[in-house]
Amino acid sequence: MAEPEIDYTAVFQALPGAVALLTPQLVYADINEEWLRVLGRTREQVIGRYLPDDFADRPNHPDAAVVRNIQASLCRVAETGEPEIMELQRLELGGSGPPGVGDASYWSMTNIPVFGADGRVALLLHRVEEVTELIRARVVALSLQEAMLPTPRPVGRHPVAVRYRPAIGALDVGGDWFDLVDLPGDRLGVAVGDVVGHGLSAAGVMGQLRSALSAVSRVAEGPARALEVLELYARSVAGAENTTVANAFVDWHTHEITYSSAGHLPPALLQSDGTVEFLDQATDPPLGACPEPGPWLQATMPFTEGAFLVLYTDGLIERRHEDIDTGLARLAGSLARHRKADPETLADALLTDLIPPDGVTDDTALVIVRL
Repeated sequence: MAEPEIDYTAVFQALPGAVALLTPQLVYADINEEWLRVLGRTREQVIGRYLPDDFADRPNHPDAAVVRNIQASLCRVAETGEPEIMELQRLELGGSGPPGVGDASYWSMTNIPVFGADGRVALLLHRVEEVTELIRARVVALSLQEAMLPTPRPVGRHPVAVRYRPAIGALDVGGDWFDLVDLPGDRLGVAVGDVVGHGLSAAGVMGQLRSALSAVSRVAEGPARALEVLELYARSVAGAENTTVANAFVDWHTHEITYSSAGHLPPALLQSDGTVEFLDQATDPPLGACPEPGPWLQATMPFTEGAFLVLYTDGLIERRHEDIDTGLARLAGSLARHRKADPETLADALLTDLIPPDGVTDDTALVIVRL
């Protein structure tokens, strides 16, 4: 069967998003129709133009910095032969939105090398896509998420540090959450959870589950019973299936932590002598994962005065192409190194040690309780 003839010029013009081809010297060689629509120019105004000339006569214009960012990225791609996804770029093109967005548009940009027959970079493909509406939805979701999470506060004489870090570069917020509950008898309930999915729907489910667990923990005889009730409630909440939760009750009178987990990563206990133990002896599947839910597992761990209880979500330790045990070992090592710090300093140290400089692709919630 003969191969069909392909009109690559037509394919180029039909590519989704605005696409331009530039020489390694950053001269426009070709553009598709969507690019012209976005820029509001004609082909004659663009083809053969030197990209850094854009805003050359207005170097102080806010959008001139974007052109410089594009130029720097394209030069790196031309030199290394490696594709590059740029950080989101903000253009002052007008519009309206909620606080944090304002009169601007936001663009995702990707630069890809095109190699010639000699193996060298012959062209640079520069693709842009507007993501302003996604950014606006993210701002709203983050505001909703922040409103539903508890305000960080000391628990009696016991200091607590909390951190929440959205994923860098992600357009949707996740469903990570935490909660702190005062319990009778010098006790504290502390929980973290992670709802499957992103965006406003995940934030809404997170709020419902956090509120439900917060309420039931005040009357349940233990963390396992609280999760059993939460499991029943989650079955009536669309989008709550496969949520993971770690729930722990701290008792300063008996110096014990009683804990239970619904498929979540194990809390870490940093003892005052620097040893780190993971609370992994009472783990059941995520919420809604069992067709016939039964009694949940529960375990107890003693602690010494001055120890730290650390609960977290997967953004803190999980990395692509890496075994989960590697991440847990990295967490244990960081905890041991900083065992003499106060909770606030320890929280900042963990984020510095464990989150890469270029960020992670998942949100991170972190709670540290000084015991």
